[in-house]
Amino acid sequence: MVTNYMDVKEISAQVESASEPFRLLLDQMHRVIVGQDDLLRRMFVALLSNGHLLIEGVPGLAKTTAVSCLARGINVGFQRLQFTPDLLPADLIGTLIYRPHDGTFAVQKGPIFSNIILADEINRAPAKVQSALLEAMQERQVTIGKETFKLDDPFLVMATQNPIEQEGTYPLPEAQMDRFMMKVLVEYPTKEEERQILDRMASTAPKLEIDTVMKPEDIRQARSAVDQIYMDDKIKDYVVDLTLATRDPQAYNIPIADWIHYGASPRATLALSLGAKASAFLAGRGYVTPQDVKSIAMEVLRHRVIITYEAEAEEKTSDDAVQAVLDHVPVP
Repeated sequence: MVTNYMDVKEISAQVESASEPFRLLLDQMHRVIVGQDDLLRRMFVALLSNGHLLIEGVPGLAKTTAVSCLARGINVGFQRLQFTPDLLPADLIGTLIYRPHDGTFAVQKGPIFSNIILADEINRAPAKVQSALLEAMQERQVTIGKETFKLDDPFLVMATQNPIEQEGTYPLPEAQMDRFMMKVLVEYPTKEEERQILDRMASTAPKLEIDTVMKPEDIRQARSAVDQIYMDDKIKDYVVDLTLATRDPQAYNIPIADWIHYGASPRATLALSLGAKASAFLAGRGYVTPQDVKSIAMEVLRHRVIITYEAEAEEKTSDDAVQAVLDHVPVP
């Protein structure tokens, strides 16, 4: 446990060194991806926190490209799964294949056995497939027949949702959404960024090459450094207050009690804590600041706060509720 200034200083020196490969990786990814800094940094936070990411945005905003670039930059396995209404759990996790010559069954592993999984348009698959993926995310293992197989480490699921064309979709239940550490909304690029995209990508064969700057062992070492980052008791209390304020806003004098049907679960508290440490790590600091918590609070809480019908009638969203919490809970 960190007890004095010298401990924090020592941890900061370790973090500064351990976070350097991530800065190199960000530079490499920007050779292909224009803008989208928030998305790329949230991907790093999820990777460092051993969490999963739900990405929502209209088609064509480089969501798939960003995930594949991340896999290339770390030199790990990558599988893109296009979720469709006719997908079966066996298409995802694998199945048993009968061998007629000796009358036995052999395990045929599915594409889930990789390091980085892109679940494209996750809400287009039926509930059985969604639950098979979410079980793998939570337990980090898959059962095929009578055998249970551990998934590779690191194992990171990045699922995309399309906010348009909702026909033929199976929205993720709120309890399953809770399994995702963060939900990131990807916005359109600015005019300047769109011009850069045109200059860089307006070709029949655009170059999407980046150099490998990390290996899986670097991720494991970085996670160890993240665990050592110092978080003051006042900031821990702030994290808990943010989560509790989504459940009982009246206790914090926040006038949104009529907006919230269900607040965030304890998973949100853990995600806020780990995400804040990961944000401090990426900044090269050995200690967490309140801004580290606030910088990821919206992504951690927005899909965990369920608003009432009355709030929907007033055209309020979960983002509005979370923003009210962030505005009213005192910052240490």
